[in-house]
Amino acid sequence: MELNYKVYGNEGDHLIILHGLLGSLDNWQTIAKSLSAQFKVWVPDQRNHGRSPHSDVINYSLLADDVLDFMQQHQIVKAHILGHSMGGKVAMTFALRHPEKVEKLIVADIGPVTYQGDHLPLMDAMLSMPLNQLQERSEAETHLAKTIHSAAIRQFLLKNLGRDQNGFFWKPALQVLRNHYAALMGFDHHAANFNGSVLFLKGSKSGYVNNGDFSYYQTIFPKAELVSLPAAGHWLHAEQPQLFLEEVLRFLNKN
Repeated sequence: MELNYKVYGNEGDHLIILHGLLGSLDNWQTIAKSLSAQFKVWVPDQRNHGRSPHSDVINYSLLADDVLDFMQQHQIVKAHILGHSMGGKVAMTFALRHPEKVEKLIVADIGPVTYQGDHLPLMDAMLSMPLNQLQERSEAETHLAKTIHSAAIRQFLLKNLGRDQNGFFWKPALQVLRNHYAALMGFDHHAANFNGSVLFLKGSKSGYVNNGDFSYYQTIFPKAELVSLPAAGHWLHAEQPQLFLEEVLRFLNKN
């Protein structure tokens, strides 16, 4: 599968950024541009997201294979991998399967565990949208506002709304993501560990990564460190971009 992507910078080590569920490369352009001063930054849309191809199935095995294919297509022998949320699970799966391909691993606000998840109401609200009746984007927000009360979440979801000569459409394969949601909330860890350098970044206001669980993370990633960003929730890179960048650069530049 050939993923849609953007690349920033021409020098330095390769750095691949993997977005989260219902996200896209567009969410990471500001961070990628900042990091491109020191790294060649690759930001793909993962399958069933953004402008990348759709498929009838999605799981972490396939998503990790997509990363391997992406690296081979672009002659990337080894790279730093940064993943947020679902992208963090893809990054961890890839590192466990292909440790020789990973320089350093950064996992943003997710752990190698199973979550209950709270995306189903969001996807149901999106799937119930009468796309063929929409005349303006504002009507889409009005529809989402009936069940989604957070303006920030509505704006995040509406970044997935595209428009062409035939009208509005959702860029992600929403029904596929919903059908396989349980798999995306899980995490398959087998015998392998990743013994390279790992940074887990969490938002202090997020419940996705608990300090008490970190000892378990270290059974899989023995060299992992955990850093909490103050006044940040799950979208820590958007809520505390400067602190996020500082921690990423500190970690990647550390010998």
